[in-house]
Amino acid sequence: MNQQHNCDVLIIGSGAAGLSLALHLAKNADVIILSKGPVTEGSTYYAQGGIAAVFDENDSVDSHVEDTLIAGAGICNEDAVRFTAENAQTCMQWLINQGVEFDHEINDEGEKRYHLTREGGHSHRRILHSADTTGKAIQTTLVDRVKAHTRIRVFERYNAIDLITEQANKTKACIGAYIWNRNIEKVEAIHAKKIILATGGASKVYQYTSNPDVASGDGIAMAWRAGCRVANMEFNQFHPTCLFHPKAGTFLLTEALRGEGAILRRPDGSRFMPEFDERAELAPRDIVARAIDYEMKRLGADCMFLDISHKSADFIQQHFPNIYEKTRALGMDMTKEPLPVVPAAHYTCGGVMIDKHGRTDIENLYAIGEVSYTGLHGANRMASNSLLECLVYARAAALDIERVIDHRSKYKKLPKWDESRVTDSDEEVVIQHNWHELRLFMWDYVGIVRTTKRLERALHRVELLQREISEYYVNFKVSNNLLELRNLVQVAELIIRSAMERKESRGLHFTLDYPDLSENSAETVLTPNES
Repeated sequence: MNQQHNCDVLIIGSGAAGLSLALHLAKNADVIILSKGPVTEGSTYYAQGGIAAVFDENDSVDSHVEDTLIAGAGICNEDAVRFTAENAQTCMQWLINQGVEFDHEINDEGEKRYHLTREGGHSHRRILHSADTTGKAIQTTLVDRVKAHTRIRVFERYNAIDLITEQANKTKACIGAYIWNRNIEKVEAIHAKKIILATGGASKVYQYTSNPDVASGDGIAMAWRAGCRVANMEFNQFHPTCLFHPKAGTFLLTEALRGEGAILRRPDGSRFMPEFDERAELAPRDIVARAIDYEMKRLGADCMFLDISHKSADFIQQHFPNIYEKTRALGMDMTKEPLPVVPAAHYTCGGVMIDKHGRTDIENLYAIGEVSYTGLHGANRMASNSLLECLVYARAAALDIERVIDHRSKYKKLPKWDESRVTDSDEEVVIQHNWHELRLFMWDYVGIVRTTKRLERALHRVELLQREISEYYVNFKVSNNLLELRNLVQVAELIIRSAMERKESRGLHFTLDYPDLSENSAETVLTPNES
């Protein structure tokens, strides 16, 4: 019999969304946080730029809303955008109260205030940051707060396998999840009154990504298998400036560099962004990424270059100490030379459909952060709205859960996980091969520039992989690589099908077969029983 854990609230994911939700709820509920790796690991930790919020007297919520709608290329949900922008300052103040320290400066009147940067798509300086390691400051602070709380348990090195649901009065409800305890390699179960997906995005489906290894689309795949709708999966954001170096891994060069005057150059030193957009380097990410991709293909170049060497060395080292130290360790000096850059898959703008309380199509199941689709990002996420979305919807979900949770209800005994007929596999190489094949054809066929023929090829390949992996999953014991591959293949199918439905080019979705905007465009919604 597999071990069963019980709690009031199960949060699957340990980034900014999951940790902040846990802290909101733990004063009145027993909470379990499931973390696939160490609790400090995840996309939040690696976020460099900051969080967008109106703190400048010359800025306004209306301006933040307008900028977001423009960046979203016409298909944002305006109510979601306004809801997020209006709650930004409250959520930021909560984060500050938790102990996160943001950079300050002294203004002309000698007053201390937050140092705000400007990033692509923003018409004002409104990015609060902690040097160029904002995510690390947020993650470590929230982890410390969580670990000190007596009503929060953190399960590290646990994979969620699948959600457990039941039918009640013609309504499907989530009652828990099967989990893979990687520490002892056993399947266990957790029963909870409320279950929240906070698993982040799915950019690991691509060969080149800025995301950590844990970003394998687990929450989106689990929600889809349980019966939740997903939306706008074709809009995967490629960050324009990932450091191009064989030893750099997935190291990003923050958009704040361009906000502070960094220029994109060809290998011959010439500047090219003004030829693509009047906003030049501060154009939204989809435009900048496509421009870099176009120039690389046109010239047959391995990379383009990001140059901030015209700024003083003191300015660069003060504002970007982490990037300076990282690149120096790799033999580059950004105070004297440009840095080589390429685009990389960065952010999943679509996801599990939710309302403004974080509720999904299934009772008791919520989704917050990058795993979700709120309507905030539309066809392209504006810089530094992602961490903000995590905080705003974590607070919204917490308020709803506190209002509706039944503390008197008893815990249920969950169905037993049956692995009586499975065996150990000696073919791990098959998983590795399928993994590499998937990420390569997604990059080649479903990347920055697409065509109908490329999408059809990708769909054919992904359907073959799904059959192989399904057979493998049924016959062999689970492992971390198998679980992630199963989820990535499912998410890949959703991305491809969504892309095939959009007969236009908008935001992050650009296809050579339909290069123009459609006059009547809407979100792309996929429903499980219709697929």
